[in-house]
Amino acid sequence: MLAELTFSASDLAQMRFAISPMWQVGPSFRLLSSGSAHPVHRTWAEQVRPRVAAAGLDRGWLAELVPRSGYVPDFLNPAPTGPAPTLAVELAAILASSDDQVRLDLDRLQGQMGFLGPRLRSLYTEPQARLARITEEIQTYWELALAPYWARIQTVLDADIQHRTRQVAEHGAGCLLNDLHTSVSWDDNALRLVRHQQTLSRRTAGAGLLLVPSVFTGSDPFTRVTPPEPPQLSYPARGVGSLWQPRPTTGTAAVTAVLGRSRTLLLTELESPASTTELARRTGLSASGVSQYLTALRDAGLVTAHRAGRSVLYARTAVAESLLAAAI
Repeated sequence: MLAELTFSASDLAQMRFAISPMWQVGPSFRLLSSGSAHPVHRTWAEQVRPRVAAAGLDRGWLAELVPRSGYVPDFLNPAPTGPAPTLAVELAAILASSDDQVRLDLDRLQGQMGFLGPRLRSLYTEPQARLARITEEIQTYWELALAPYWARIQTVLDADIQHRTRQVAEHGAGCLLNDLHTSVSWDDNALRLVRHQQTLSRRTAGAGLLLVPSVFTGSDPFTRVTPPEPPQLSYPARGVGSLWQPRPTTGTAAVTAVLGRSRTLLLTELESPASTTELARRTGLSASGVSQYLTALRDAGLVTAHRAGRSVLYARTAVAESLLAAAI
């Protein structure tokens, strides 16, 4: 199947990029639901899948709204209003979805699956009463599965957009669109997607084009067409293969001279998010000492804390990643 989106000069002028938290939520949840050992995301999935199962999210709203393949309701991916909206902004947009939009999306999902489960039937009946519960579950999933890793993910997404905006500056928009993915091509003022299941035409889409990189989309791009909003094309970001590779942590003497041995040791141990107890076990430091050092690192903007059930996971920030990289 071939989908084709024609462009006017005005459409090209309105083409833009955005980083969307929700375009990481849906595809990442689908990856976890598949149960497969993904060659790139295996390390992440092995850490996150038990947390998601312990919280019951594998049996919740997202499990029904994000099937293992095919269509995902469009109201879960509101058009980003800026270049990098926060999750809170996108959740507010989901809460603002009209009853008609929710029901239209659920009709389409039912057409694909052949049925709607009890939760989705209740959502169909009372959209506004159920959307709050869905956004609460998304927030929980975010804290467990994505927030502790967001600094790494955002670095890859930012780098992708920087590369592609440079392409536009040096070679034009046609070069950018031809380089997005093997299934995407640009020719004769039209964007074409092969092997694409969703109708995509300018008659059924808003103006412009919103390009959204994702580290979890897998091998094929996704689209969202909900007029009058611009059509969205979420494509695999460049550099995903290096996303979970261990960062070198040797040669940190300069950082140690500033932060001290124990704080530097904790930063290097936070290659993957970890709790106070786990860090104490790994480093041989006392739990109270680890807690004190982590508080200082958090106050300095070098680590973040994320609730995961009864535990709190600590993760390095982008600032900490840059600090360690500069010291190597």
